[in-house]
Amino acid sequence: MNSLRLNSSHSADVAPAVARRRFPVAAVLADRLDDAPVVEAAVRFAARRGAPLLLIAVLPAPQPWAKALRPDGAAARAVLGRALPRLARAGIAHRSAVFHPPAGRGGRLCAAKGLLEVAIAHGCSQLVVSRSGPAGLDACTVMEAAVIRGGPFIHAAPPVPWVPLVAPCSPA
Repeated sequence: MNSLRLNSSHSADVAPAVARRRFPVAAVLADRLDDAPVVEAAVRFAARRGAPLLLIAVLPAPQPWAKALRPDGAAARAVLGRALPRLARAGIAHRSAVFHPPAGRGGRLCAAKGLLEVAIAHGCSQLVVSRSGPAGLDACTVMEAAVIRGGPFIHAAPPVPWVPLVAPCSPA
């Protein structure tokens, strides 16, 4: 008998369980105009994989006397508000999480490392981040932190193209 062969009944039970589990796709939202392309890309990835979406709201650190901000609190709902209509149209299940960048001097990759820890704690295998995100949370920095840590795959969403707000006046 070959001792290196897997038990066929065990491997048949494990394979479907692993195939049924869908790892969520995370979208990092920082209450900026660049959140729209992040949500669009995250919805595409989640719909293609049949996976739920994790919306990570980047909020400033709470004041010492204030209560901790929760994912279902008013501040998080304000940041996530732009994404919810798109998710409703796509019919994708979603959860929310809150990330507070560190206030002190933790180095260039400290905020990105903390963001990755939030995503990994929720089981995310893919993270969609804006290329022009806030300091320390742009796609390049998060990609670098993911390579160092061995974290999830990072997708860089393009920034919103610039469009003038008013049309130039025509010569009279």
